Parts: sequence; structure tokens; C-alpha cells
Amino acid sequence: MKLIKNLCTAAMMTLAAATANAQDGENYLVYPQIFIGAQGGAQTTLTDYNNWKLATPTASFSIGSFFTPVVGARLHLNGTWNKGGYKDDAEDFKYKYRYLTTDLDMMVNLCTLIGRKNYYPLNVYLIGGIGFNYAWDNSDAFARKDKLFIAYDDHCFSHNARVGLQLDWNVSKHVGINLEVDANNLKDRYNSKMSSKGDWQLTAQLGVAYKFSAKKGTRSKGQEAKSKEQEPAEVWETRQDTIWYDDVVEASRPMETSKTWTVFYESGQSDFEANSQLQAIGAFLREWSDCKVEVKSYADKKTGNPQKNMELSRQRCEKAVKALVDAGVPASSITSNYYGDTIQPFAENDKNRVTIILASGHKDGGEKKMVKKFRTKEVRYRVK
Repeated sequence: MKLIKNLCTAAMMTLAAATANAQDGENYLVYPQIFIGAQGGAQTTLTDYNNWKLATPTASFSIGSFFTPVVGARLHLNGTWNKGGYKDDAEDFKYKYRYLTTDLDMMVNLCTLIGRKNYYPLNVYLIGGIGFNYAWDNSDAFARKDKLFIAYDDHCFSHNARVGLQLDWNVSKHVGINLEVDANNLKDRYNSKMSSKGDWQLTAQLGVAYKFSAKKGTRSKGQEAKSKEQEPAEVWETRQDTIWYDDVVEASRPMETSKTWTVFYESGQSDFEANSQLQAIGAFLREWSDCKVEVKSYADKKTGNPQKNMELSRQRCEKAVKALVDAGVPASSITSNYYGDTIQPFAENDKNRVTIILASGHKDGGEKKMVKKFRTKEVRYRVK
């Protein structure tokens, strides 16, 4: 316990001195980063005995390097002495033995792995490693071999597999303090008690690391500022870029049309009864613009006389015009004329008792076509 107390005192003194001279580590961090470290704390090996009573001091020494801001490796030595024990109705017995563990560990910086920077004052390292463990001076346990059936007398050589976490605080450009917790898996004979699952040793240590990160390729704050002042100022210019693209537009195309309707009469009749024709004319006028309507009325030659036929065609013309106006056709767009029997539009005599309505109009017809267009874009670019 005296060793732990001395290590803790040294760590606190180092922290107080280093904090007073702490520098911005981001100005000094250079990879690869070599470090050496010492740690001290406590350990216990899990058994069916009271593990708190088996806790003993432990100490470690390590040397390693961070190859990148995320990944590093170290050679780690840990050891002092360990305790084991058993208790039954006849005896409560504890024994001591010594050990030394050598591991090659990989270290992953979770802060730089997840974060956006290469440097953080406080870091969390995920540790995983493998190595060897050597235990000896186990005569106390071997003396109870009648109860500790797998106890060894001389020594025990086994593997060691480790997983752990380390919290590291960079208090200056060279010095960091850390707290590390590890779980080590060893051969089942390590603590002389059979568990059939391998023995687990837990360690918790406080340590100090010296980092050689500022020895090569770094500059002081004053040099950094001077270098920035000497750097030439950036020069930027602006230009207008023309961007061409295809676009679909609808072009106007004028269209004209005309349509004819006929309304036939019985002999001597002039009443305009043509609802279907009126509906068709109305639809035409709604679809086409600037429409003109021409009304022409006739009488057949084989009935009546020329004077009577002229009068009959006049009545037919006037009634047709009235029906169109009543249906909503503007009177200003209608022209009319009547011809009696002077003109026979049809070869068949009975068909010449007729009013012929001719409507004409126009509208804009659209068609789509591809055209080239362009736009301008302001672009900034560096010229120096």
C-alpha cells in the first residue's frame, strides 16, 4: 500500500507542476507519438473467496507509440504479488505468490475515432492485447495440495488476454495522467484453484505518461504566428460563367376554319325550327374567336311564282337571323341575304327550300419545340 501512496503523491505533484505550464497541445502534436509510462494501483483475482480480501498492490511500466491520431500500440509489463484463499469448516487460509505479465496491447482512441479533430486534451482509449504471464513463489499454496489439487510448486507459465479502458488527460505538451481498468484472462492453474473457465484478474491503476510528441517537426506559438504573418495573402476573383441548357417552349400557330349548316323547309313554310343546328353553332362560336356568320335563304323554282318565292326567302332569312340572335350570337357578327328562286344551290328541287348558315373563325394553336437557353452564374476562384 505504501507503493500506491507514493505513486499517487507523485502523480498529483506532476499534475500541479504541469498544469501551471500547460500549452495548447494542438500546436505540438506530431505523429508518430512515442510515450513511456508508469502506473500503480490494485489487483484481485476472482475466486469463490472474498475478493476484497485478496486485493494487493500492483505496478506497471509501458513503452509505446501512436502511429496515427487513432491507433497505437504498447509493450506493457505488470506485476508484484497476488493472493489466493479458500475457506471451509476446518480452515480459513490465504496464500501469496508472485507474478509478472507481459502484454502487447493495441490502443484505439475513441475520441479521435468518433470526433472531427486529431487532438483532444481528454481521451478514452479502448485496449486489447495478448501476452504471457509468469507466476512463481507459490509454496504456501503447494503446502495445501491436499485441498488445492492443481497448485504448482515451482512456477506456472500461461497466456494472458486483456481487454480494458484508459482515461488519459494531456496536462501539457509532454505529460499526461491516466486511469486504467483491465480484465486479464489467464490459465486456470494461475491461482491454484480449479474453475474450469480460466482465471480472471482485474486491475485498476493510476499512472503518468511522458510523451515525446514535441521533439520533432513542431513549432512554438510565436513561430506559428510569425509563419502565418509571412504567408502571402490569398487573392480571389469573380467571373461570370455562362451555362447553356435545353428548354421546351410552346409556340403560337394561327388556325382558321369554317363550317356550314343547312335548314330545310316544307313547301310554303318559313319558321326556323333547328335546335340541333343552333347548339352546334353555339359550340363552334365558343371554341373559335372572331367568328363571322353568314345566312342565305332560298325558295324552290317549281312552287309559287318569283315574287312570292322572293318574299318567302326573305321571311326565312329574317327568322333564321332572329333565332341566332336569340341563341346568343352577336348581331354584329351576322350578315344575311335572300335570293328567292333566282339561285338554286341544289340540283334537287325540294332541297332548294333551304337556309344555309356559314360560320368562320380562327384561334391560336400551340405546338411544343426545343430551344437553347442560357443563364449566368457568378463564380469565385482563387488566383493566388
